Amino acid sequence: MSENLQGHVALVTGGTRGIGAAISESLAASGATVVAAYAGNTERANQFRDQLTEKFGDHGFEAVQCKVEDPEASHKLVQDVIEKHGRLDIVVNNAGITRDKIAAKLDPADWKAVLDTNLGGAFYVSQAAIPHMVERGSGRIIMISSLNGEIGNIGQANYSASKAGMIGLTKTLAKEVAFSMGKAGKLTDDSLGVTVNCITPGYVLTEMVAAMPDKVLDNLKSVIPVRRLARPEEVARIVTFLAADESSFITGQTWAVNGGQNMA
Repeated sequence: MSENLQGHVALVTGGTRGIGAAISESLAASGATVVAAYAGNTERANQFRDQLTEKFGDHGFEAVQCKVEDPEASHKLVQDVIEKHGRLDIVVNNAGITRDKIAAKLDPADWKAVLDTNLGGAFYVSQAAIPHMVERGSGRIIMISSLNGEIGNIGQANYSASKAGMIGLTKTLAKEVAFSMGKAGKLTDDSLGVTVNCITPGYVLTEMVAAMPDKVLDNLKSVIPVRRLARPEEVARIVTFLAADESSFITGQTWAVNGGQNMA
């Protein structure tokens, strides 16, 4: 990585497993202090925190439990990071759940749970971070959406809707923070700015996906032009690029990482 994130503080929701863990590690490798938020498994989360510390040195890495679907908890998470570290430069909204079932049989509770966590959590965390970033005149918010938010998927009405919502949320927040920065007189030729961008991964080879039967994996690969699944670090690479100060002219954009599966 050429991106230098020394002195930067990053908050990654869902940051201790799968794509989130790869993102946390990539940001740490570039010098950032990473706060990885997680929902449930404290032992595993702390092990991951210790792994980051052992690999990259004591930069104040943390694993913090938070239910991002709770607006008060999300706001407290952000404020605690700012109070402890004195700044928050990067927010990666990666936390997400699935409750798959065809729409005709989808329970309202499962619809709400997925929307609240995936889309609501991204909104609440971003909402809490934006005033701090605008005041400082710099910041990066990155949404981890999904290919299925763009093309839909059978049995995932709730998940696809939540991920599509993140794309719309990205564009709106990008416009709002630019407006707020301009109103505050902080948009100059050399300003780092506050940017909001979105990544839409396709099928990624996480532990959960790797455990699928070979026949299922072969079927997945058959619809991807490059005939393989993404590696988590390939998604993380785009996050780290967008998180860099040098990416200040990129905002409101959706970055597809799907091996060509959804060519426009």
